[in-house]
Amino acid sequence: MENAKSIEFKPARFFGAGSIVNRKSYFCFMVRIGILSDTHGYLHPRVLNFLKEVDEIWHAGDIGDLKTAETLNSFKPLSAVYGNIDGQDIRKVYPKIQRFRCGGIDVLITHIGGYPGRYEPSIRQIIELEKPGLFVSGHSHILKVMYDKKHKLLHINPGAAGKYGIHKSITAVRLIFEGDQMRDLEALDIPKTTLC
Repeated sequence: MENAKSIEFKPARFFGAGSIVNRKSYFCFMVRIGILSDTHGYLHPRVLNFLKEVDEIWHAGDIGDLKTAETLNSFKPLSAVYGNIDGQDIRKVYPKIQRFRCGGIDVLITHIGGYPGRYEPSIRQIIELEKPGLFVSGHSHILKVMYDKKHKLLHINPGAAGKYGIHKSITAVRLIFEGDQMRDLEALDIPKTTLC
């Protein structure tokens, strides 16, 4: 089967749970996605190398500055949300929450959202109402992939792709979406002790 790039349809905005949510839809047979968070204005060359084979990058907030977002977007198409450290320049470009479909999977992305069993209340409300198949959040700087049996969704926190913070490793995730399936999840782990 020939790989098909995603096709973006016109986004629509609506108000839900007190936040502006950007909705997009993608039609794709197979798409490779790179997921990262908490770059805090820093992009390690090995992160970009890890992402070179993906079709799109999704950033779960704390981008750090517009230059970082522009670098990522010039490298691969970028969908992002702002995080708690991001200034008004980033908040004018990226929403607090992204909701869209990639293939047959409904995706929800925000920066501060918690994890299965401990969702932030407004995010739990969206999850219960909209029933996404994938929930991505950042903020904790801890790489975590968990299946939520109660809500029947996969939760991914890609950890922190930047060098600033308490985390011990720079991390990112990539995976393949094919129809209504997610597969071949891989994680990048660069110990911060190797940074010079």
